[in-house]
Amino acid sequence: MPELARTIVSRLRAFVGNRRRARRCLARLPFNVTPSDRYVTLNGSRQRKWMDGHTLDVSTSGLALVVPAIRIGEHYLVGDDRQLLLRLELPTGPIEMQVVPVRYESLEEHPTEQGYVIGVRITEVDLNIKSLYEDFVRRLLRSAPLD
Repeated sequence: MPELARTIVSRLRAFVGNRRRARRCLARLPFNVTPSDRYVTLNGSRQRKWMDGHTLDVSTSGLALVVPAIRIGEHYLVGDDRQLLLRLELPTGPIEMQVVPVRYESLEEHPTEQGYVIGVRITEVDLNIKSLYEDFVRRLLRSAPLD
């Protein structure tokens, strides 16, 4: 599996260039994601529509997300001024953060993964959760850095 992730990341890097500022490490963590704005249903109630996925890699400033589709209903996960709410499942428990997509790529030709890779930058997270998340990433970086 690590070789698969390295292949995807190197393809993505070749496609968009290496614009990363923070060191990344491989991590396959489950998550749920939704556009930050709430949807109003036909009966007037408010609800969020979530999509499940997993991470490809993580850094202290961003993540690479693997999702099965590029939109939830009629709402795209990527686009100008799009903000996403991400619920990430760490080994110590779930955390929430706001992220913005900075790039995406289809995995249609990939032999084992399906869907899309979305590169996101972390924009908002509670300070206590940020510290917990950054400690987690630093421990991973000591054991298995990607670069």
